[in-house]
Amino acid sequence: MTGNDRPSDESLRAVVELARALADATTLRETVGAAAAGARRALDASFASVSVWEREHGRLRVLVNDGERTPGEEEFPPDESYPLRDFPELVSAGGPWTAAADSPGPRGEGLRRQGRGSCLVVPLLVHGQTWGELYVARPRGAAAFTPYEAALAAAVSAVVAAGLAQSERLTEAQRLAFTDPLTGLANRRALDLRLDEAVARHRAEGTVISLVVCDVNGLKEVNDSFGHAGGDRLLERFGKLLSLHGAALPDTVAARLGGDEFCLLSVGPPADDVVRTATELCARAASLKPGQGVACGVASTGDPIGPVPSGRRLLRLADAAQYAAKAAGSEGPVVAGRDGEATRLADDPPRGRSRRAFRGRQAGSRG
Repeated sequence: MTGNDRPSDESLRAVVELARALADATTLRETVGAAAAGARRALDASFASVSVWEREHGRLRVLVNDGERTPGEEEFPPDESYPLRDFPELVSAGGPWTAAADSPGPRGEGLRRQGRGSCLVVPLLVHGQTWGELYVARPRGAAAFTPYEAALAAAVSAVVAAGLAQSERLTEAQRLAFTDPLTGLANRRALDLRLDEAVARHRAEGTVISLVVCDVNGLKEVNDSFGHAGGDRLLERFGKLLSLHGAALPDTVAARLGGDEFCLLSVGPPADDVVRTATELCARAASLKPGQGVACGVASTGDPIGPVPSGRRLLRLADAAQYAAKAAGSEGPVVAGRDGEATRLADDPPRGRSRRAFRGRQAGSRG
């Protein structure tokens, strides 16, 4: 930008490149990074940042700092934030606004502290609401931003806002794709991906991986007596219990596999810790009424279960251990490698029982 009333060819190309970069972004981090870099180039600035308005905390949290950063400024800061009360103009969703180093208030103070000469701030509106702000600045001695550049910044912010909206849609789609809608736990698809990664780590590094498989007992009786809404409530309550106990084990994901089947996948903790957690889980689940507790099976590479070349083998062992627990009416978990019957069932399932390896049922308590 030359400071006159016409954009340069470089600025126009930068806006086009910004739109392309935002279209290619698949995560929020990629989106805000592309937004800051593209806005800085389009507006001939030396620095740009994107901040989000965290309404619950009443603050602006900086997501990215691009360009010439001052000491202490990080590209993707973990905790840089400012109280919104210092920037009340943002609430009005007006703008854009300009400020210089000699301006009063927090904007001018910030420029002086950072050794910059002027800034241009424009709100980012997503779905008609203020999402945050785009901030660009120039060094001392550089020309101040002109009214035309402020108008161009408004157009740039609209392009950025479209990118943010796309990022939110992608994030929500990913969440729905990997989340069980009833319990909020991970779903089978998410578990499969995590298990593949875990087995790869186990084979490369010897990392202990463990599966705890739980089957909620008596779901059909609950459905018959209280309706499917009653069955869903039982599944939701057990899902919360599973999540609570899974949180006691580092690097552990809690999942619902479908119907009355649930699972914990633990990567790293010793087998004894996983068995202890499964035992506590069974004891707590027995108190969930209506319901008849859970049947629980555990399979861990920390026990003598033989080679685990793929996730399917571990799933089969954990599933067989859970089946043995259900058949025996066990109040605690059955552990593959510590219970010969569970290991035998994994390799030689009873007649009529397939090696289902968690095919699972449809989501919900029907069935």
